[in-house]
Amino acid sequence: MAPNIHGSSLELQPSGRTRPVVVGFIVAILVIAAVVAAVVLRSGSANPAPPPAMTADAQAYLPEIQITGAQMSAAKNFLGDTVTYLDARATNQGSKTVRRVDLQLEFFDMLNQVVLRDAEHPISSRTPPLRPGETRAFRVSFEHMPADWNQAPPAITVKYVGF
Repeated sequence: MAPNIHGSSLELQPSGRTRPVVVGFIVAILVIAAVVAAVVLRSGSANPAPPPAMTADAQAYLPEIQITGAQMSAAKNFLGDTVTYLDARATNQGSKTVRRVDLQLEFFDMLNQVVLRDAEHPISSRTPPLRPGETRAFRVSFEHMPADWNQAPPAITVKYVGF
């Protein structure tokens, strides 16, 4: 602010630099809000709507979806919290193109008791269909794991398949 002397009183008036700073600040807030909204929308749609009742044909196809190579890992995120990852592969050993696969993951403690049960959707409307004979890697992240988890990969069960 630059001083402006009128008579015996001293008044301070803006120098003109304030406006670009305020506009820049508002633009930065809008950009951050847009990024946060995009992340929330993307992660919110990772869990598709509940599946319709599975047909007898789809139930018979469940064994054709194989989940292999399950491995656990962990890393620190930008806040310093530990994020745990499950990396695995889904293989379609059947003759049909699969558009949806729902999995049940069960994590155990040292006494072989379930300490966490989770549903995941590695093949969904957000991913390309899994063609016959195709294998695709997928990753699931977990922000908080139970303290008594035995550190082993979960038991993975294919619960739903959709064509």
